[in-house]
Amino acid sequence: MIVSVVAGNPKPASRTLTAASLLASTLTGKEPDHVVDVVDLGAGLLGWGDPAVASAVETVAGSDLVVFASPTFKATYTGLLKLFLDQFSTSDGLQDVTAIPLMLGAGPAHYMAPDLLLKPVLVELGATVPAAGLYVVDKLYDDAEAFQPWIDRWGQVVLSSASATVSAGE
Repeated sequence: MIVSVVAGNPKPASRTLTAASLLASTLTGKEPDHVVDVVDLGAGLLGWGDPAVASAVETVAGSDLVVFASPTFKATYTGLLKLFLDQFSTSDGLQDVTAIPLMLGAGPAHYMAPDLLLKPVLVELGATVPAAGLYVVDKLYDDAEAFQPWIDRWGQVVLSSASATVSAGE
């Protein structure tokens, strides 16, 4: 199973990236195979055909399980993450990818943001999103215990979905 992390935080090596990597490794028992810190793609995200962006898109689209993570900005995910997601074709850009929407925020006010805002975009791009999104208070970004209730409830569902995709592709 190929596991990737996509972090759409404007700060490089952010808490969002740490949280997404921690979720992926806690869920799967291994470090992610690929990490895309979207801010590193820079101005290439503003157009089409940038080689680094195309490579990142290909890597993510070729993954079985991807954690898509963003801090909560203005009650939604970042424009930086949106620029990256716009690089995928509609309907099948994330076909055969099981996705986890993860968002961090300062408090519980935006608890539903991963499901209401990020999940629909991932589905529109063809991803399978078999579980509720995960919202974590940003002060707990590096605390695996903050993820555990979600993993206990949804972990097996997500892993089964990703494994089914792997089996179908063989």
